[in-house]
Amino acid sequence: MRCSIIFPTMAADPLDLVPFAELVKEGYATRLWQGQSLNLETHQMFAYLAGRGFDVPVGTSVVLMPMRHAYEAVVQARSLSRLTGHRTVLGVGPGAPDFTAELRGEPYPSPRTACIDYLDAMRRFLDGVDGTDAAAEKTGSSSSSLLPPFGHPGVELGLGVLRPVLARAAGMAADTAISWMTPPHYVRDVLLPAMAKGAAQRGRAVPRMTTVVHAALAKPGRNPYQLALTAAKAHLTTAHYTDMLRWAGLRVHPSQPFLGAHALVDSGTFLHGTVEDIRDEVRAYGEAGVDEVVLNLCGVASTYGYRAAAEDLRQILATIGAQNS
Repeated sequence: MRCSIIFPTMAADPLDLVPFAELVKEGYATRLWQGQSLNLETHQMFAYLAGRGFDVPVGTSVVLMPMRHAYEAVVQARSLSRLTGHRTVLGVGPGAPDFTAELRGEPYPSPRTACIDYLDAMRRFLDGVDGTDAAAEKTGSSSSSLLPPFGHPGVELGLGVLRPVLARAAGMAADTAISWMTPPHYVRDVLLPAMAKGAAQRGRAVPRMTTVVHAALAKPGRNPYQLALTAAKAHLTTAHYTDMLRWAGLRVHPSQPFLGAHALVDSGTFLHGTVEDIRDEVRAYGEAGVDEVVLNLCGVASTYGYRAAAEDLRQILATIGAQNS
């Protein structure tokens, strides 16, 4: 199992990202991830880092499909692969229904179908196959010859998954599934079986599993429930995240995010404690079948600053690395 880190999306100064990139450059973490940023745009942040000499593996977890055509998404990902010198993980997702409807004028009739079509279109562009079938017509990808040959280390296609429907879609069309805030037993018992069914449907290998996990070291004066609320409030107030957490057995409701924050901490879904505690909780994800755990310390970053979050990560990752060596 690999261990990576994610940078909070609310940054307004690109220099805030440097301490996180240093952790990957120094070998503490496998990859630097970032979600959809509406401040400093995600791909541009990674390109900025590469220009500063931080040519590290990167991944998006996730950028939103309604914001860019599949063709443009591939152009961005190929560029990052070339600039960093590493395979880029292009993780995408349909976004919240209300946000999608605002951008498209209407929600996706079927988010599952939209995700599969989008992934298939991106793969055609990457592989250089003419898109002349019905799925290509729906996505507007008339011919991959529009994308010129371009040498790069490669692009891995990812799909954000929370529930079985999109997990099955990931099995059908993605290289990796990317889950967020999903407890280990839920990944093992719900998401991985759904991915296997989707992969079998198309006769392909089951994608690898990447899971983004909130965490914070226990330190004097820190309230883990407040840190969990700060980190996850936006997700704890949405129907699709709280539905997933209820599937996993947590007592949550979108109208009561503080109750949800308590449930995250008390269930161990929000990792909190000593470096050894967090190391052991990370290990549980590997035992559940997760291939890459992505540590997310945005609660610490929002409350105590980016340097504090990066220092927490350094301590946690050093312990995990020592345990795995």
